Amino acid sequence: MATLSAGKLKHLKALSNKDGIIAAAAMDQRGSLKKSIASAKGVDPKLITDEMMSEFKTAVTRILTPYATAILLDPEWGLDAAKARSANAGLLLAYEESGYDNTKPGRLPDLLPHVSAKRIADWGADAVKILIYYSPFDDAGVNDIKHAFIERIGAECEFHQIPFFLEFVGYDPKGGDEKGVEFAKIKPQVVIGAMKEFSKPQYNVDVLKVEVPINAHYVEGSSVYKGEKAYSMEEALRHFREAAEVATKPFIYLSAGVGNAQFVESLNMAKQAGTDYSGVLCGRATWKDGMPIYATQGIKALEDWLSTEGVKNINAVNAALSGATSWAKKLGITL
Repeated sequence: MATLSAGKLKHLKALSNKDGIIAAAAMDQRGSLKKSIASAKGVDPKLITDEMMSEFKTAVTRILTPYATAILLDPEWGLDAAKARSANAGLLLAYEESGYDNTKPGRLPDLLPHVSAKRIADWGADAVKILIYYSPFDDAGVNDIKHAFIERIGAECEFHQIPFFLEFVGYDPKGGDEKGVEFAKIKPQVVIGAMKEFSKPQYNVDVLKVEVPINAHYVEGSSVYKGEKAYSMEEALRHFREAAEVATKPFIYLSAGVGNAQFVESLNMAKQAGTDYSGVLCGRATWKDGMPIYATQGIKALEDWLSTEGVKNINAVNAALSGATSWAKKLGITL
């Protein structure tokens, strides 16, 4: 049974509903958001201004947080947006640099140079979020660097009594296509390996933010099946259960850039498998179709779209959370 300090407990409650379920929205995309808006506009990403980034994030935050228990933002363009969130929504702030070091192998992470766990707490956030790219199949030396990196952040969060949400995104160290069928076949082992590793006590992670252990496009019989099979439905459900069993910390699912239908289908599978996940941190599956609208038609058109389609998307995710389990239950405590 994991213990949770009073300070961390108070913050975790602020990020959840009364039942201990986290239904959080994510709007901490930076480089990818810039590129997507620029691409839809047909301009160089350098022409996407700080004001535009802040305006987009503020609109998403203001319109969607009434339907969320929390919002994840970044300290670079998200601090104004944080002030626009609904009173019911807690706040998570990203601590890592967007992207990764592509000058050497291993997708090594880095921290925002002007940010610390203390500053994140001082800005009124309820949690620190870190994203790392991680594969148990990568070189042991590469993974050792990442393990030490996470140990340092865990100690910092522990000292400042702020929950630590660790997001890990799987990849193929050999450079294969992470959206393809070959990666889909090894994805369960990638996700399970990461969940097992970062459940260990030396990392002081409070909530694991994980990918679903399968790609629903390749699950025969799924509502979003594309015709190429990596797993039967029975195998897919087994992968969900195996991943949940290795996690000794509460875990929530991230949408990993997929569309709304695919994410909702994945959550339905998690429920069918009886997985004890504690909610979601869902970004692009809710608002990604708003990017080209903002780029070509401006802020008012984005707000109109968010108020209709964006709300519909977040409500579809919320409805799919009927299978989620309180993080308190995973920790063996009562709320």
